Amino acid sequence: MRVVKQELSTDNEGFYNITKKVSDAVSMSGVTSGICVVFCPHTTAGITVNENADPDVVHDMLYALDKTFPDREEFRHMEGNSAAHLKCSAMGCEKTIIIEDGRLVLGIWQGIYFCEFDGPRRRNYYIKVIGE
Repeated sequence: MRVVKQELSTDNEGFYNITKKVSDAVSMSGVTSGICVVFCPHTTAGITVNENADPDVVHDMLYALDKTFPDREEFRHMEGNSAAHLKCSAMGCEKTIIIEDGRLVLGIWQGIYFCEFDGPRRRNYYIKVIGE
């Protein structure tokens, strides 16, 4: 299957549930057993898999990332978004999810999120399905 490019408009900072878009790409591929890679080509945004049942989890994750990676006057990056780069590195730019029986293998509470740390922006992410 070819790579599927998705576009997303984001706010200042947030997690965007992209599970349905990824699941749809898997369904359209016809792959019944394999892997799905979700990749973010940005240095101030990332991809994660986490709970999608309780929105307070997303709130708490953003809060914890802000506390762990606050803006600091000692940062030298001239764009002033070093904290966003650090958060991106901590979350990672890709996730690989197993496909079995034509579906993503995710836990009952899991969802796939695009993580914005330096918006608002127009972002892209890519989905590649590999398998039988």
